[in-house]
Amino acid sequence: MTELRTAVSRLRRELAGHPAEFPDRAIAEDELAALDAMAITGVPEIPRLRRSLLLIAGAIGSVSALAAALRDVRVAVDLFGEPPRR
Repeated sequence: MTELRTAVSRLRRELAGHPAEFPDRAIAEDELAALDAMAITGVPEIPRLRRSLLLIAGAIGSVSALAAALRDVRVAVDLFGEPPRR
């Protein structure tokens, strides 16, 4: 959980400080808030973590200045393992 909170916090800070506006910025901010809430409560839902990660990556994936922080979030989500198979 610590890794997830740290990575999410870093990406949120970097996104807040990024001067460019882009259409999906609000989506990224909302999903980062959702990830942070899951990390705070200590009850992550792996499918939800992965969904949020995909939405964030889709929203800011083309912003190269945020790539390292986004990678850290992906690594933190990967620590929780794969979602259960249906």
